[in-house]
Amino acid sequence: MNKRNMLAVLVVLMFGFSALHASAQKDPMVGGAAMYPTKNIVENAVNSKDHTTLVAAVKAAGLVGTLEGPGPFTVFAPTNEAFAKLPAGTVDTLLKPENLDQLKKILTYHVVAGKLTAKDIAHQIKAAHGKATLTTVEGGTLTAMMQGGKLVLTDEKGGTSTVTIANVIQSDGVIHVVDTVLIPN
Repeated sequence: MNKRNMLAVLVVLMFGFSALHASAQKDPMVGGAAMYPTKNIVENAVNSKDHTTLVAAVKAAGLVGTLEGPGPFTVFAPTNEAFAKLPAGTVDTLLKPENLDQLKKILTYHVVAGKLTAKDIAHQIKAAHGKATLTTVEGGTLTAMMQGGKLVLTDEKGGTSTVTIANVIQSDGVIHVVDTVLIPN
């Protein structure tokens, strides 16, 4: 094999490795499942074993159709462990039909209209001199700031939640996995 052919093979191998590496980065694992940017928020979330409580709540609240829509949405998605931090019985109470309005309020408080990546939010934080205000679909606000290199959200009651997995790109927006349920006023 001459040098030109060897170079061509090397370029093809390098390109193939780069494409494989890029593919692995664009489909991050969340809850043991790959998250595909060609799927919508609901299609990906149902596959995450870390988000079964969130999925059950979205279904109970009748928000599946909304989150399957074109969006775009930025969703701060609490894990099962985040829901487990709530006082005992809270999730069961919220899932009852008579508490549907309260459940919707809490869930839509975790959603911001538009597609905001962690970089977008960081730019807003910098432009606002350390704290950015995000308006939720519910109508309330979240305060975003950086603490120790991590994106942290503060809810209207003063509770904080840290983004543990950022930039899970979806066909209708982006998910940021959070470690605590955010509570509106």
